[in-house]
Amino acid sequence: MGRRSRAREVALQMLYQVDLNPDVDGHAVREMITERLEEEPLREFAWTLFAGVMEFRGALDEQIQELAPNVRLGRLAATDRNCLRLGAFELLYTETPHRVLIDEALELAKKFGNEQSAAFVNGVLDKLVPEEKRLAESAE
Repeated sequence: MGRRSRAREVALQMLYQVDLNPDVDGHAVREMITERLEEEPLREFAWTLFAGVMEFRGALDEQIQELAPNVRLGRLAATDRNCLRLGAFELLYTETPHRVLIDEALELAKKFGNEQSAAFVNGVLDKLVPEEKRLAESAE
């Protein structure tokens, strides 16, 4: 597993933790990230992903829900829901190439979800790729 992949995995675990236990505060999350990742740049990357998802969670949830109208986000498994949030955050708010982050999200969905998780995550995130990002990456 790549280093940034490991940081994404830790960010997903923290999102899952907070999703199921909303009383967990940011300091506790920071400590858990520090315990799981040795390198400071990876800790910061994981924290940036976690904090970004938390900051934009409402908007992310709305966009995800629009793309999957037949599935209530609250009824999804917490792992799938947070995998989608994490992927959507990276798609919409970072410069990470969409192919890279969708692949990363699929690996997380396969690892932590069920048999259908990866296909569902792939379908939703692919629909969410901003057109300008898709065009910019295809031109490279």
